Amino acid sequence: MLEARNICLEVENDGESLFLLSDVNFCIPRGHFAAIVGPSGCGKTTLLKAIAGIKETTSGSFYWEGRDLAEEGDFEPHEIGYVPQFSIAYEELTVDENVESSARLRVDADEDELDAIIDNVLEETGLSEIADRPVKLLSGGQKRRLALAMELVSSPRILLCDEVTSGLDPRSEREIVELLHQLSMKEGRIVISVTHSLAQMELYDSILVMVRGNLAYHGSPELMVHYFGERNFEEVYPKLAMREPDEWRQSWLKHRADYYQRLEKKHIDKFAAAGMPLPVPGDDGAPAGETAEAQPSFMAQFCTLLSRRFTILFRDRTQLWLQVAMIVIFPILVALFSSKGQDQLLQLTDTMGNDLAAEVQAQQEQAEVRARVGSAVSGIIMFQVILLGLMGSNNSAREIAGERLILEKEKFAGTSPGAYLASKLVFLSVLVLIQSLWMFAFVQYCWPLRGDVLNHLVFLLLANAAMTTVCLGISANCKSPDQASLLSIYLVGFQLPLSGAVLALPDFVERFTQPFISAYWAWSGSVNGGLESEVLKAVNSIVQTSFAGSVPCLLVLLGHVVFGVVLTYIGVRRTRWE
Repeated sequence: MLEARNICLEVENDGESLFLLSDVNFCIPRGHFAAIVGPSGCGKTTLLKAIAGIKETTSGSFYWEGRDLAEEGDFEPHEIGYVPQFSIAYEELTVDENVESSARLRVDADEDELDAIIDNVLEETGLSEIADRPVKLLSGGQKRRLALAMELVSSPRILLCDEVTSGLDPRSEREIVELLHQLSMKEGRIVISVTHSLAQMELYDSILVMVRGNLAYHGSPELMVHYFGERNFEEVYPKLAMREPDEWRQSWLKHRADYYQRLEKKHIDKFAAAGMPLPVPGDDGAPAGETAEAQPSFMAQFCTLLSRRFTILFRDRTQLWLQVAMIVIFPILVALFSSKGQDQLLQLTDTMGNDLAAEVQAQQEQAEVRARVGSAVSGIIMFQVILLGLMGSNNSAREIAGERLILEKEKFAGTSPGAYLASKLVFLSVLVLIQSLWMFAFVQYCWPLRGDVLNHLVFLLLANAAMTTVCLGISANCKSPDQASLLSIYLVGFQLPLSGAVLALPDFVERFTQPFISAYWAWSGSVNGGLESEVLKAVNSIVQTSFAGSVPCLLVLLGHVVFGVVLTYIGVRRTRWE
């Protein structure tokens, strides 16, 4: 049984207290199908999220099978399923792949057991015939069924559905409601559905009517119109506006016992008519061997998440071709400017010869060559660093923000934030390695670096890795993918001007900005720790910024990577439901 006792949720609004939920009390037995209805803004979804533990209540307690969820621990992941308003699944994957991914993240079982669970859930939700169909080709009703299937893999004892019939045609809506009714009859499961529609009320066992955070009624649908003194369900909402919400709540408390007695009799009759035993507390109703209480290990979840991410990459042709285009085109752009960096620097003596005019002319020519070589070498290295930073931004700016609701749902179902973060870091590390190694190899072939090539490669890798991880941290903490992309673009855009490598900055500005500019440290480390002495002198002759040694540059870039990873972990751990 699920019981709510004096549930209140109070928030501050412009300095005043506002009750989103006010002293809500109800009882829902096992094997029950309930609807939460009411006018817009009445607290339906808020109540559903409070039951799930997504929203923290101010006072009161929920009890599950006699257990105080506030004091004795919240629902276990296998006990509860939560279906958001809109389908949350990867469009690039098929129906079967999405359900399989959900099962592997939630259920600790061998391959045969997982296959049986997946097949059973697809059959139960009517998706078997379209199991191989990509999600992007599904209708609205099919996507709702998929969302239910992804929750049913762990056989939850309580299933919460938020507007799962919203936007559906009448036939699809009825099919979904009938499916939910069937699900409530199995394994003693409680199904609670928030809905705006009053068209299928007769299919529910009970109706909870909310009005501005107050519970105005909880009883059978056939007695609901009688309680409000109306002829049909549609006339109930206008009637709610005729009294204050607190008056409706007080009125319901007076009549509650009588209506609950009738509701209990109806509940018993329902199972008797179906020839099924009445669910009792502590009995999960599932045959032996079909419970799904054990969570997969960290490594199992990590492997599932990583495999899924690579599958999505290869299915998303737009993103895949963008990656290929950047990997191919960006090194070519660098190579186009590399010819001037190969001019030879002459070794001039410090003493004047007999032909003073010739010596002066030679020095002038060498100064011109030195300036040309220094400018070209510095520019080529900075160009590589900036382009790799742009690749890093593209790698991760939308990586987490673009799938935030999926992440929240999977964390709610028991997915480890650490496993999720590890899968992202390994996936992005592969991209960073491919991008950086190809940039280095291609440019090195067209423009052999005159110095320590290994040092240069290390700093190219770190330039990409630093930008990738910092932008991943931005993505993990932003409210939307567009916001994350915009901030990441700004971060890349400011790399060149604030590095001081092209435009000289005042000393106090350099000291303030350069610690945060990964492009400066990658460029500086490549220049100061990897170039031949004469080439380094040439670069020094045209660049007015200070240089740091290769070791400090290395440490700073590693610090950027660590900062990005920590920022990402903080963002992943945070709860950010819409």
